[in-house]
Amino acid sequence: MLNFIIMQIPSFIFQSDLEKSKAMIKFYSLRRQKMGVKGLPKKGISKEELFERMNEHRAKDADWRKARTWSLVYYAEEDILELAKSAYLNFFSENGLNPMAFGSLRNFENEVVAMVASMLSGGESAVGSMTSGGTESILLAVKTARDWALSKNPELKNLEIILPISAHPAFEKACHYFQVKPVHIPLREDFRAEVEAVRKAVNKKTIMIVGSAPCYPYGVIDPIPELAQIALEHNLLFHTDACLGGFMLPFMKKLGYELIPFDFSVPGVTSISVDIHKYGYSAKGASCVIYRNAELRKHQFYVYADWPGGVYASPSMTGTRPGGAIASAWAVMNYLGEEGYLKLAEETMKISRQLIEGINQIPGLAVMGKPDMSVFAFGSDKLNMFELGDLMEQRRWQLDRLQNPPALHLIVTPNHSKVVKEFLEDLKSLAEQLAKKGKAEVSGMAAIYGMIGTLPDRKSAQQLVLNFLDELFKPKQ
Repeated sequence: MLNFIIMQIPSFIFQSDLEKSKAMIKFYSLRRQKMGVKGLPKKGISKEELFERMNEHRAKDADWRKARTWSLVYYAEEDILELAKSAYLNFFSENGLNPMAFGSLRNFENEVVAMVASMLSGGESAVGSMTSGGTESILLAVKTARDWALSKNPELKNLEIILPISAHPAFEKACHYFQVKPVHIPLREDFRAEVEAVRKAVNKKTIMIVGSAPCYPYGVIDPIPELAQIALEHNLLFHTDACLGGFMLPFMKKLGYELIPFDFSVPGVTSISVDIHKYGYSAKGASCVIYRNAELRKHQFYVYADWPGGVYASPSMTGTRPGGAIASAWAVMNYLGEEGYLKLAEETMKISRQLIEGINQIPGLAVMGKPDMSVFAFGSDKLNMFELGDLMEQRRWQLDRLQNPPALHLIVTPNHSKVVKEFLEDLKSLAEQLAKKGKAEVSGMAAIYGMIGTLPDRKSAQQLVLNFLDELFKPKQ
């Protein structure tokens, strides 16, 4: 999907930063003028032809079944996948918009929330809601914090939340949507949030502090107890983003891993986001946002009682809510139970340790920090990591890129057990190849990330990405 831009990159990389940005934006603008929109077919297409076309499109997708993909898809075992799919299809047409019409979905959701809250030491007072994914869970947590603060003091203006620079961008999106200012906190040398910087950032406009368990870039847990204590001292809300770790960390703790406390057992933690479609292995999209008590959750709900069409009440951001996602989450959690999740967590961590050890043994490469979980990044002070990522993609390995500093990123699942040896061999071979090559012209994603990272004008960088996104979601002629 990036072919059209990759072919153009080399002609831009030798220009100045500002010229690079202008040239790329001009290229997008010219190409946009030539794009056409394909209309609805005059006649319907047969099922056979439809699926043939769909499979042709899928042929070049990231190959998650063969464990070539290190993000986006969380695949454990075929029987779990089939169960998740079957449960989803059984409730394919049901709509969670009306919990009175579909009491089954209401019951499923309430039980899922109760199970997740129990995993997080929530106690009897903990409540929550299912959402479409981590982003919606985080949006709701920020919206709840805003409305909670305004209920205490309607005169408050220019509200702020404090978050580490490693916090998920969904918090930035939430701040943008709800007109809250994000106050960014630097990281310590171990890639965890700097506690004293948080303490200094608190002021009368602060409504919430955020910590990750773990953060996406480096897989480390922020010092949640210290951060939550600051929130407690100032009567602020504290949100733990456990979208990644919510279905791993509780079971790792039972397996004997020493972890920084992150859940409701920590005084001051008032809400937690957890994705079930990640290490919970349910169908997408299924997440939860859990609150310490019902009074907090009320600020999440939306009610409009004056519509001629009836009373409108919604617990989350969406109106229509796919029944399949709710049913799938309930089914998989009951199917696996604590025993099943313990087994999967143990296997996942075993694979992660093998990969971390193997990467650290490759000359020029090193895992960043000391990851607490099965999510981590590795970088180099000698090699161009973006170029290494491109070379790995040529061998059909799909890795995410990090920036500031440049790194490659892995999210490990049980499915990766069958490719550890091959992955490490390819990584070592290509790292050695890159080390011998030295500095040379780069193309592809290496050039894109390299250019975006060096643009001094960040507005130009943002505009470049906006135009790229605009191009990405347009039909080809």
